[in-house]
Amino acid sequence: MAVSELDVDIQRGLFSHLLELRSRLLTAVCTVLLVLLALVPFANRLYSELAAPLVARLPQGAHLIATEVASPFVTPLKLTFYASLFISMPMILYQLWAFVSSGLYQQERRLARVLLAAALMLFYLGCAFAYFLVLPATFRFLTAMTPQGVEMMTDITHYLDFVMLMFFAFGLCFEVPVAVVILAAVGVVDLTRLRNARRYAFVGAFAVSAFITPPDITSMILLAVPMCLLYELGVIAVRWLVKPKATRDTA
Repeated sequence: MAVSELDVDIQRGLFSHLLELRSRLLTAVCTVLLVLLALVPFANRLYSELAAPLVARLPQGAHLIATEVASPFVTPLKLTFYASLFISMPMILYQLWAFVSSGLYQQERRLARVLLAAALMLFYLGCAFAYFLVLPATFRFLTAMTPQGVEMMTDITHYLDFVMLMFFAFGLCFEVPVAVVILAAVGVVDLTRLRNARRYAFVGAFAVSAFITPPDITSMILLAVPMCLLYELGVIAVRWLVKPKATRDTA
């Protein structure tokens, strides 16, 4: 009888967690949909702002083109959906945090809150860095390298895919401090190892930037140097946020 009562309690707890998860997922989805509906009237304007770094550096008379029939309508809507996800991300992360935070210890909750906020801000910072600094430098290089007799006219869908890939890549690369703190928090590395691995981290930063960025030295440097600085920021964060393993074991 005791076993059956225990099973009933477990099923009730699981069912309540599933209901909470459904509620929070619905809240996140509704937030994205509301932001999407609010941005739809500005879809073409959003795309014009996104295309500004390339349009400003195209040769005189050149412009973006649409090679598919529905591209002038579908592509701005696709950008609007990406923008709604971008804007709604704080609410999405909050719903995720509210669901999992009850199962964490107080110290874990404190560290997780800091990491979530830092991850969100760093991702936004990486996207802004790509838009305002990297994309203009990249398009300046690409337009300068266009062979004589070739007119550069980029398809609007291909341009959107390229820019979204750059945003995602730079946003992830700017998460280096968060990744360093997580590795230290779970015990994979410690402060001494991070300091000793500094030179390898810098080499890895240049290797990653060379793989991600377009084939010009300016874009590679614009990504590699911030990654190196962010690694140093991660080392400083580990020093302040993560206690040494001996201290954690004693606690």
